[in-house]
Amino acid sequence: MPQSIGLLAAILSSAIGGTAIVATRYLAGALDPVAIGVVRFAGGVIVLLPVALLRGEPWPSRRDWPAVAGLGALFFGLFPILFNASLSYTTAARGALALSTTPLLTMLVGAALGIERLALHKSLGVLVAMAGVAFALGSGLHAAPPDAWLGDLLMVAGGFCMALYNVWSQPFIGRSGPITFTTAGMAIGAVLLTGLALARGDLGAFAALDTAQWLACAYLAIICAALIFFLWAYALGRTPPTLVAVSIAVNPVTASVVGLVLLGEAITAGLIVGLVMVLAGIALASGLIPLRYSGRHRPPAPRP
Repeated sequence: MPQSIGLLAAILSSAIGGTAIVATRYLAGALDPVAIGVVRFAGGVIVLLPVALLRGEPWPSRRDWPAVAGLGALFFGLFPILFNASLSYTTAARGALALSTTPLLTMLVGAALGIERLALHKSLGVLVAMAGVAFALGSGLHAAPPDAWLGDLLMVAGGFCMALYNVWSQPFIGRSGPITFTTAGMAIGAVLLTGLALARGDLGAFAALDTAQWLACAYLAIICAALIFFLWAYALGRTPPTLVAVSIAVNPVTASVVGLVLLGEAITAGLIVGLVMVLAGIALASGLIPLRYSGRHRPPAPRP
């Protein structure tokens, strides 16, 4: 039961995460990627900190703080820069599809670190899903923004940061709590992003935002930082990281639909085919599509 609840939390987090891609894409023309990260994560800390204090969950221990700080810098510092910069070049649907490589990257990272064994069905799933991403992104080049390929690569790099976070964070969440762990890591990322934005002079752009853009900022902070990353940490504390990461396949669906409705972005046939291939690859890699063949079952030899 705890694992099922964790998976449901991950699916909800990923579904809402698709709308975060659209909101970031909407703000990309008005704010620098670092400034968007400041809005999202500094605002998220302001929302989460009172909740963490009221709930009384244990905070990370002194011996865990270096690792928690490193994970916070990775996931709430470097990841949002790559994520936000990506959406300055590519569309919400393409960005979400590129990010959907995260479960596959999580499997590979887990295998490389000896945490998960990369079995045959996982290897085949990786190949199918990667082929789907390549097909979708390649088939839509004629209709994509001029530098969409750069945005796609930046998003895959962000997915690699997320994969490392998925694999490494689970024991620390178990020793503290999902809200306190998320708040601590997000605070580290927010401090780093704010310092970088101040050094670059990026915060002056906030003065020119209109009402709709401020509403998008509030949505990113409250829903797309505080809520979805709490749900993600909650899921990682109760469910294996690869299974949590598989839920991110929901992300391109919500990003494509909301991007179509709010931003008028087209959904091409190639994008749909690629998404189906990604979903099939993830299902195969996670064991939802079993491989029936076994070399031990051989047909009887013909009689002479």
